[in-house]
Amino acid sequence: MHFVEAKGILTSNNGLNGMNIYRGCSHGCIYCDSRSTCYQFTHPFEDIEVKKNAPELLEKALRSKQKKCMIGTGAMSDPYMHCEETLCLTRRCLEIILQYGFGVTVLTKSDRIMRDIDLFDEINKKAKSVVQMTLTTYDDDLCKIIEPNVCNTKRRIEVLEEMNKRGIPTIVWLTPILPYINDNEENIMAILRECARVKVKGIICFDMGLTLREGDREYYYAALDKYFPGMKNKYIRIYGNSYNVPSPDSDKLMSIFRRFCNKHHIMYTPEDCFAYLAEFPKTYEQLNIFEV
Repeated sequence: MHFVEAKGILTSNNGLNGMNIYRGCSHGCIYCDSRSTCYQFTHPFEDIEVKKNAPELLEKALRSKQKKCMIGTGAMSDPYMHCEETLCLTRRCLEIILQYGFGVTVLTKSDRIMRDIDLFDEINKKAKSVVQMTLTTYDDDLCKIIEPNVCNTKRRIEVLEEMNKRGIPTIVWLTPILPYINDNEENIMAILRECARVKVKGIICFDMGLTLREGDREYYYAALDKYFPGMKNKYIRIYGNSYNVPSPDSDKLMSIFRRFCNKHHIMYTPEDCFAYLAEFPKTYEQLNIFEV
C-alpha cells in the first residue's frame, strides 16, 4: 500500500459522477479486468494506491456543484478492501455525501460495507443510496478459488437482505460467468432465486461469459493452470486471443435469465439499470433549490 496526493476525484459518465478512492485490489479475483494493461498501472496491482486526500477533493467538488446528483464508486477498485478497515476513507466520503445532500451508489463484493449501513440508511432517507453487489457463483468451494480474499456469495446475499430491510435498493452484477467453470443452469438459477428472495431492484448481466485482454488474460490463464488443469489450452483452442469469451451456453442461459427477471419483476437491461443508478430523485432535487 502506498499513498498519493490526487489532483481530482470525480469523473462524469452517463449522468453518474464516479470516484475511485483506491487503485488496485487485494481481493485476488482471478478474472479481474482492472488488471488489464490498458489501465496503465505503474505499480503492482496488489500494492494498493491510496488517494489520501480523496475526502478533501470530494468535499471541494460537491461544494461547487450547483445541481445534486448521484456519486458512484467501485467501478475500478472495490471501496471496501482490507485497507478500508483502518483507513476509513470510504466512510469519510460517505459522510461528506450525506452532509451535502447528494446520492450514492457503491459496487462491492465485501461485507465490510455493513459497517457503513447507518450512512447508507441516512443518505437514502435524504436523497438516494443504492448498494451494488457482484455475484458469480453459489458454490462456496469455487468461490474460494475464483474470489479468494473476499466473503462468499451467501454472505453477500445476507448483506443484500439487510439492505432491503432498511429500504435501501440493491443491484446485482451477475458477471463474469466463466465458460466451463460456473456457466451452468444450476448455478445461475441458485443466484437468481436468492436475488428474488431478497428483492433486489435489478440485475446487470451483459452476457454469460467474460472478457479478457492483455494483463488480465495472463493472470487468468495462470489461475486456470493452477486450479483447472487443461482448461487454459481449451480456452486458447476455442477463443484464441478474443476479447469477448462467451459461454457456449450463453443464449440458453441469457434466455433463462430474462424469463426469470420478467416473471419476478426485476429490472435487467443494462440500460435500465444504469439509468436507475444515475437518476437523482426529483423530489429531493426540488427541495435542494431552497437550501441556503
